[in-house]
Amino acid sequence: MNASLHDKLLGWYRAYGRDLPWRRSKDPYAIWISEIMLQQTRVETVIPYYFRWMERFPEIQSLAWATTDEVLSLWEGLGYYRRAHNLRKAARMILEEFHASIPNQIDDLERLPGVGAYTAAAIAALAFNVDTLALDGNLRRVIARIIDLEVDPRRRQGDRHIREWAAKVMPSGQAGDFNQALMDLGATVCTPRKPQCAVCPLKIDCLACARGTQLERPIPRPGVRVPLYQVSAAVIQREDAVLIGRRPEGKLLGGLWEFPGGKQDPGESMEACLRREIQEELGVDVVVGVHIGTFPHAYTHFKVNVHAYRCVILSAEPEAREHDQLYWAALPDLEKYPMGKVDRLIANLLMSDDHNP
Repeated sequence: MNASLHDKLLGWYRAYGRDLPWRRSKDPYAIWISEIMLQQTRVETVIPYYFRWMERFPEIQSLAWATTDEVLSLWEGLGYYRRAHNLRKAARMILEEFHASIPNQIDDLERLPGVGAYTAAAIAALAFNVDTLALDGNLRRVIARIIDLEVDPRRRQGDRHIREWAAKVMPSGQAGDFNQALMDLGATVCTPRKPQCAVCPLKIDCLACARGTQLERPIPRPGVRVPLYQVSAAVIQREDAVLIGRRPEGKLLGGLWEFPGGKQDPGESMEACLRREIQEELGVDVVVGVHIGTFPHAYTHFKVNVHAYRCVILSAEPEAREHDQLYWAALPDLEKYPMGKVDRLIANLLMSDDHNP
């Protein structure tokens, strides 16, 4: 049965596997970049970023020598910006410790910043054909259905059952294709809500399909309430320049430029929130003026509504108390500074003719 299963899976993959740009090369660098970009991000979103990145940073040296702004500018809009910082840190580590060659051992790969157990396994399997399972949520779902796993695949017992199955059915020396075949099966056929069992190459081997439990696998996690925060942002303009600050590295959106402001406290008006935040962040008092707009955005574990206002500084010169750097940026130059999604929306609004004072 095992040989039959992997033969059917790999045959299906050769006929129907996705033609993704990073699969056209066995270059470990290209595979590493793609795997980092694909963390928590959809394939169709990643592809244009991948092409731009590989054109600008075609090898480890160019990435290692790049500035923070160069890296974040190419990453802008892809989200989870810590990944971009870690890529540059890892590139420097590869230059210094691995003689500019991405290591082919899982233990060494896991030492690289931003490379966890899954990503290390994926690079090892896809770039070096190491016989290992790159187990992410996609593969957990597919395998949980194949073996009709009755326990949570994310817990130790479920993880063990999945890896035992993979160790039996994975053909030696073909880990790259085997993992990618399961990835594509999960992405195109064995989907979360509407698995297309009728066209699945493994329908005869799938216990969940045979038992009619495919929609119950994997065992779902309990829902988690996502908090919503109200956040203020100050547009402080001086002639044709506006004040922006660079967020400290190591924090959410670290290294990106933003309009100063912060989270509203309970019982506080948005105007009072903005005055308090600007005093804390910049050490100046402001008059809060016209409301520019409200910008909703969702992060992984919380949501925000960002309320942007024009503000005027009453006295003194702003200080970078909570930012790495402050800068009066000319309005036409705002596009040169890497920003998160909400701050980019505000910047684009300011650069449009209708919103210049």
